[in-house]
Amino acid sequence: MFGVLGAVFIAAGSPVAATQVQTVAETEPRFAWQSSGPLISPAPAGDHADFGLKDPSVVYFNGAYHVFITTAGPDGWHMAYTRFTDWSEAAAAPLFRLDQSGIGPGYRAAPQVFYFEPQKLWYMVFQSGPPFYSTTADIEDPSSWSVPRPFFPETPAIIKATTGEEAWLDFWVICDPTTCHLFNTDDHGNLFRSQTPIGQFPDGFSDTRIVLTGSRDDVFEASMHYRIAGTGTYLTLIEAIGPAGRYFRSWTSDRLDGEWTPLASDGSNRFAGSDNVAFDGAAWANGVSHGELVRRGYDQTLTIDPCKPILFLYQGLAPHDPDTPYIQLPYRLGVLEASGLNPVSQMCPVRAG
Repeated sequence: MFGVLGAVFIAAGSPVAATQVQTVAETEPRFAWQSSGPLISPAPAGDHADFGLKDPSVVYFNGAYHVFITTAGPDGWHMAYTRFTDWSEAAAAPLFRLDQSGIGPGYRAAPQVFYFEPQKLWYMVFQSGPPFYSTTADIEDPSSWSVPRPFFPETPAIIKATTGEEAWLDFWVICDPTTCHLFNTDDHGNLFRSQTPIGQFPDGFSDTRIVLTGSRDDVFEASMHYRIAGTGTYLTLIEAIGPAGRYFRSWTSDRLDGEWTPLASDGSNRFAGSDNVAFDGAAWANGVSHGELVRRGYDQTLTIDPCKPILFLYQGLAPHDPDTPYIQLPYRLGVLEASGLNPVSQMCPVRAG
């Protein structure tokens, strides 16, 4: 691929109390990134000439990258799958439309995919209004995904109470040894967490509560949560909105239901955004938006390795007319690679020792 540098981050938590924004000491190492060009773009014509490709989830399994995405096209929001063995092959890899599987047609968006080891099943978590899931025993057969099922019998009262409506999106599941946690945002400044015993998953999610809060633009959407290998630390990332486009803020915790501590979370010290991403040549993307880190494994612990380079598959917004309707925005998928020492790579036990 394009130079391997950087480190991997993983993070954390579900504070019982809302966490306020703090700044990281100026002496701490900061994140810096190098971006690829657009690697996965819509077909220019034909039956599936999408406006944009968004919200990627990536799993490395059996020698290949398996990527699940949201497609934004004339017929609305759906999902698709592609597979390749090297990033250099991504542009030519065909898309399989997941409405051709048991997932079926209709509004489907923002997939997250992992292997749930206790059941020997792959899970795809996505939004279809509320959070839904689909399963398969074979990730390499995209037609094998099951008919979707909801996680909740009804919207939790706290979700409705914060905005007066059922505003919840971008669902994300991560499990520790005893509990599975479902996180989501609401586009109104809140990060929520629900939980269920790991033996009851995917049923029984309850105890929904706000774990981070802020202004609408500071705690917006697309949260991600990881375990950092060998550290006892979890990492949380949340997409925010700034004058230079979308960017990600980050926090850490020692448990998924614990207090979150800011890591790189303010406007002058970001996890990833326009101010700390470099391009070869002219920048093709405005900001860094919804995506996923490339994990060390593929199970429900969502583990990343701080001793290896961080790769971040993200959606970047290509140049466009300012009056472009939202569904027609030209999102493309590229990969960020962390460069130099950063707050996650310095957690590597070998380096720390």
